[in-house]
Amino acid sequence: MASGDDLPQHQNNVRDDGRVDVNLDSRLATTLARFVPEFKHPSGPSSIITADQDPPPEYFADSKTFLPKLNVLIQVVGSRGDVQPFIALGNELQTYGHRVRLATHNVFEDFVRKAKLEFYPIGGDPSELMAYMVKNPGLIPSMKSLREGDIQKKRTMVAEMLDGCWKSCIEPDTLTGKPFVADAIIANPPSFAHVHCAQALGVPLHLMFTMPWSATRAFPHPLANLKFGEKGVVDQGTANFVSYSIVEWMTWQGLGDVINKWRKKLDLEEIPISEGPVLAESQRIPFTYCWSPALVPKPADWPSYMDVCGFFFREAPDYTPTTELSNFLKSGPMPIYIGFGSIVIDNPEQMTATLLEAVRATGVRAIISKGWSNLGGVECENVLFLGDCPHEWLFAHVAGVIHHGGAGTTACGLLNGRPTTIVPFFGDQQFWGDMVAAAGAGPRPIPQKQLSAANLADAIRFCLTPEAAAAAGHLAAKMKSENGVATAARLFHANLPHESLRCDVLPDQPAVWQVKRGPKRLKLSKLAAGVLLDHLKIGQKSMSPHKTKSYFIENRRWDPVTATTSTLFGMATDMTKSAADIVVKPIKTYRQQSQLKRSDLEPQLTLRAAASPGPQSPPGLALPQAEPLPRQARSTRGCTGPGGAVLMAGVSGVGGFFRSFGKGFYVDMPMAAADGFRSVPRLYGEAVPERPPITDWKSGALEGGRNLVGGISGGLADLVVQPRRGAKQGGATGAAVGFGKGLVGMASKTASAAVGVVAYPGQGIYQSIRSTIRSKTRHDIATARLVEGEYLAGNGSVDTQWVLLRFDQVLSGRTERVDDGKST
Repeated sequence: MASGDDLPQHQNNVRDDGRVDVNLDSRLATTLARFVPEFKHPSGPSSIITADQDPPPEYFADSKTFLPKLNVLIQVVGSRGDVQPFIALGNELQTYGHRVRLATHNVFEDFVRKAKLEFYPIGGDPSELMAYMVKNPGLIPSMKSLREGDIQKKRTMVAEMLDGCWKSCIEPDTLTGKPFVADAIIANPPSFAHVHCAQALGVPLHLMFTMPWSATRAFPHPLANLKFGEKGVVDQGTANFVSYSIVEWMTWQGLGDVINKWRKKLDLEEIPISEGPVLAESQRIPFTYCWSPALVPKPADWPSYMDVCGFFFREAPDYTPTTELSNFLKSGPMPIYIGFGSIVIDNPEQMTATLLEAVRATGVRAIISKGWSNLGGVECENVLFLGDCPHEWLFAHVAGVIHHGGAGTTACGLLNGRPTTIVPFFGDQQFWGDMVAAAGAGPRPIPQKQLSAANLADAIRFCLTPEAAAAAGHLAAKMKSENGVATAARLFHANLPHESLRCDVLPDQPAVWQVKRGPKRLKLSKLAAGVLLDHLKIGQKSMSPHKTKSYFIENRRWDPVTATTSTLFGMATDMTKSAADIVVKPIKTYRQQSQLKRSDLEPQLTLRAAASPGPQSPPGLALPQAEPLPRQARSTRGCTGPGGAVLMAGVSGVGGFFRSFGKGFYVDMPMAAADGFRSVPRLYGEAVPERPPITDWKSGALEGGRNLVGGISGGLADLVVQPRRGAKQGGATGAAVGFGKGLVGMASKTASAAVGVVAYPGQGIYQSIRSTIRSKTRHDIATARLVEGEYLAGNGSVDTQWVLLRFDQVLSGRTERVDDGKST
């Protein structure tokens, strides 16, 4: 596997519109191209098929009686336009009986709560995020942003939002105090915390987004600008696929260390750099894309757990236009709409002037939305500068729309059959502009840095043509037959792990605990456990967490050389960092202790000064007696004082150094070698079964023994099987090739067996020790679930006697049918 050496080359090729120039002749691109899986279209050469040609999983919740009823957490990072579709989804999930919490930026609390959804603030300022994205449209920082310190601000904001996202999983409602622990998570990818929260909780995750985020041959990553070189070693489909890997690698380079530092707080292991960019794919996380298949059909090379559902539309709000707006609409021909929503524009005055000049040149009437940039401030005939107004109502009263290309705004315009011009600023906006133009419903998009009065006037004229109106009307007719929100809800239910999800006592509740009674293991919900604990039917010591979905993030190995080399490099990096901590940590601690000492001394010194007689002290005034100085301020020696803290910080650095060496040398290196040797047969086309995850000493010992037996027997068998297979396929030449494969197979498999018999049990022992030591997060989750269970059991929502009876029935093996919480 190639290293990240070529990434700076791509970083230096970031265009003004934020898209990345991907040089397909580069070493990184050609190396990644070798790992693109082969694909043959099932019905011919076409690269895309419609969503209904690739059926989703068999189970669908077609009725609104889906069991169990879940605490569904929706995590969203972005603008109001990103949040709004998920409000519609949340309301749809409520009709199934789920409890829905939407976790997003603090500024959207009223917006979310007015929609009757629960809310949790995750921090972060969406206006700052939008401003950053305008400066760095493709997520890759410009030199201007580096100089102005924007990158560190964004990293700090991401760290804040990661913490907020985790708290949203387990903390009570900030308004009502009602306990909440997530049973399932839905998220958009920019929230970044999603898979890590799901891993810590052991609950299912479903990603939903309006922008292509999964590798495909059908089209390139929206943030990639492909540059085909003279060598021509990569075809279009492979180039499209590779573009996703390169953009993901660059994004992970900027935020991977922030995410890994946060994962440590959750008692999760750091994610290797090779795995971070591909977590969604490697973990096979269900992904629903919220756009119309009429506009962009589902690519054929996406698996069944990825789908396209249609745009999300909320119910049209009850809106009465202002007198000013109503009079303007009645006073002349149907106007066009121009607006850039939550985009923060650097020079709104210049943008206003450009828009007005284009409107005058075409002679049209226009409604210009002020947006977050507050466009306007000038008087112009036939132009109305408008504040907040729902697009669902407004777009039905205009002749065409010109906007930034947000997915929601694009969808609303097309649903109303309005020809559309897109002026992309960043992200997926260029992609949607290209798709609209390909459908004939608008002109080619005009990147905002290229926008002028002349090309905007040409775009307006295009939108007013009969051909554009007909194309937009054709799309509208198809989109009106879709129901993206309802389809997304069905896909969410279809991809849930149904077997592990239900409580054995209360099937309408999700299981979160396991209780062992003799040979039986029961899955219990928070509510059932709350009732049973309250009536002493079970004890906390007999309960263990039940994961409805497990995530195992391990470093995949391709061969023993790169595996051991990369591990050695990682070990050296950790040791170097720990060595630096031997010096850095004591200095930081000394500074912190000095600040603490000053902060403790200041109020005491103030009191002493006030108590001392002096010319400024009024006679006869009784001043308070000064308290003795705090002990840590008086003492500079011993383990409890500043000196002791500095010493302990140095010891911590030394401990980290030897810990990095010990883990790297005795655990990571043997694991890398065993997995590397195990993977060698893949290099010559042989299928290698996936190794089961090692989670504790039992699974480690079991895998060590299994790999020993399978490696030795498989290696010896290769000496016979491979030559015979080669001879059957290619005669004498094939036999010779097969003999070579047999030798390689024998050497690699027996080597993996020999190393693995030590490596896999060692990894298992390490995981058991780590699980015992790092248990704070598990304790926090357990406590939160117990609290919610106690709350649910105490609010009278279930027949307590029936729960006790049902528990006894399940233990005794009787299988009475359950109906609405009663045994029949």
